[in-house]
Amino acid sequence: MQNKTNPGLNELDELCIATIRFLSMDGVQKAKSGHPGMPMGMAPAAYTLWTKYMNFNPASPKWHNRDRFVLSAGHGSMLLYSMLHLCGFDLSLEDLKNFRQFGSKTPGHPEFGHTAGVEATTGPLGQGIANTVGMAIAEKYLAAYFNKENFNLFDYKIYTIAGDGCLQEGVASEACSLAGHLGLNNLIVIYDDNHITIDGETSLSFTEDRAKRFEAYNWYVQVIGGDGNDMESFEKALKNAHAEKNRPCMIQLRTHIGYGSPHFQDTHTAHGAPLGDDEIKLIKKNFGWDPEKSFVVPAEVAEYMGKAKAKGAELEKKWNQLFDSYKKQYPELAKIITDADAGSFGVDIESILPKFDAATPLATRVASGKTLEAIMPKMPMVLGGSADLTPSNNTLFKGAGDFQKATPNGRYIRYGIREHAMAAIMNGICTSGILCAYSGTFFCFVDYMRPAVRVAALSGYNPIFVFTHDSIGLGEDGPTHQPVEHIASLRSMPNVLVLRPADANETAYAWKLALENKKGPTALLLTRQNLPTLDRTKYPAASNIAKGAYVLIKQDKPDVIIIATGSEVEIAMAAVENLAAENIKAQLVNMPSWELFDTQSDEYKNSVLPKNIKARVAVEAACEMGWSKYIGDNGVFVGIKGFGLSAPYKACYEKFGITAAGIVDAVKKSMKK
Repeated sequence: MQNKTNPGLNELDELCIATIRFLSMDGVQKAKSGHPGMPMGMAPAAYTLWTKYMNFNPASPKWHNRDRFVLSAGHGSMLLYSMLHLCGFDLSLEDLKNFRQFGSKTPGHPEFGHTAGVEATTGPLGQGIANTVGMAIAEKYLAAYFNKENFNLFDYKIYTIAGDGCLQEGVASEACSLAGHLGLNNLIVIYDDNHITIDGETSLSFTEDRAKRFEAYNWYVQVIGGDGNDMESFEKALKNAHAEKNRPCMIQLRTHIGYGSPHFQDTHTAHGAPLGDDEIKLIKKNFGWDPEKSFVVPAEVAEYMGKAKAKGAELEKKWNQLFDSYKKQYPELAKIITDADAGSFGVDIESILPKFDAATPLATRVASGKTLEAIMPKMPMVLGGSADLTPSNNTLFKGAGDFQKATPNGRYIRYGIREHAMAAIMNGICTSGILCAYSGTFFCFVDYMRPAVRVAALSGYNPIFVFTHDSIGLGEDGPTHQPVEHIASLRSMPNVLVLRPADANETAYAWKLALENKKGPTALLLTRQNLPTLDRTKYPAASNIAKGAYVLIKQDKPDVIIIATGSEVEIAMAAVENLAAENIKAQLVNMPSWELFDTQSDEYKNSVLPKNIKARVAVEAACEMGWSKYIGDNGVFVGIKGFGLSAPYKACYEKFGITAAGIVDAVKKSMKK
């Protein structure tokens, strides 16, 4: 029977929605921490979306053509966990009871790869909605690349629930602006317009017309008033969104945080704290539930919402049958998908890497560009891009084509000057299970990207960040653009692979390592200035970069060890020659990656950095932080103290003493310790 008070809902719907609300309240209360208010207000919309409109298979949460749901307002995680449990994902009632506890499947904020059905790590506000832009780009590209007549392999939608906090964060503005430009009509944002943040009412700081703002972004916006229970209007809005051909959609749904709480509805108290046992009992009593019971799932609710399992199994079965037919008609295309499922790009990357002539000096950013020209035409599941620095980053390869509204088969994304959104969008692309993404900007702008880089590291997303102009070697642009502390800050972040190659051939091999890194993001740190290309018939092979560090110039019973990275290896090589003229034997170690070196065996690490040699010098055009673990108490660091300066790059190096003579002085100082 239709409920006249809440249009579009019948008695069973109301019972299901109440179950979602109470599971969310009970989970937060048992944990004695969390955010109950948002799930209470958004339960009707989530229920309607999941049970009537979304396509997914709880038994196969990574099915390629599933609809994606991202809870951008990740603090309301109990809403998502309740939905996952009730719809039959691998999340038990006991897991809900263990909300926010050690080792549980229900952490305080959703974590990708930790809980079945969680599509993205959310919690840092704005990240989730920006991720969905990447997910929408991925679907558009996959559909353009693979779909054929009578074979719509990819036609899924991307949904997200975002709150006031998400819309206030700058990354959301950047990402949604780009989404509107690209006309991503497969993206539907449900805006939980509950008027409350931690400080209190949004009128304290957030008063612009959000609907008009998104219309200005070229979004299709629908505004629904009331109290968040008018599912008749909500369903109509969803149907309109599905029918929209040219724009992403935002449904601005007026809700009430802490809905149903006599004392805390529409207050900031309901946002981030348990409601208390007495309040929860009162709410349950008002809804006709037993106030003494918690974590209750009525049988009829379990049966009705559990039908998602059979529905999902049938949907995937039909898709698998379609794919089986597709494989027969388009075997080469189908193999790309099955290769991706196996974690492969379907090509021997090392065999297609370019080889660079030792007679030709190259900036490593140029070598990177040439590497992309060689390998990217053979790797169609990799999307590139840049934050408006394409000519400087050398990230565009011939034949890539721009990804635009009219050309979704393009492989190059023009992110514009939106570094933060670029990184978050790349994270979304990388969750597709098929695609990988890389992009470029100046290294100093990693500061704009850091929150998304951190989420990538935490979640195990594998974007590749091309950071050029990696030191004071960029010269005249001066200290605002010269990264100083940035290398140390990236190295300090867990699960980020940092690669700083010393020449062109190492750069090519660094790309192989980056593309094969499935555990987290990779940062390629590349020079603006030319570097000599080492003659690998005289020096160890560039593939040694895979070990993180290796002996470049070996000495019999060395007096000192010099460790250098990137562009400073060239300078250190000159210092080794100068020291030899003074009968000081310096063994030179090239260390392009701390992370890779630290994973090597103790035997290998001791062969590169023998413990009995205490005189050590580290050389890097960056700050010293972290180098002590390799050079010890007797070591001397040659690098940067303070910020850079505006001058030609050679003058910058001279000013800071990062020269062959400076290294010689440092060696002598170390040997005296």
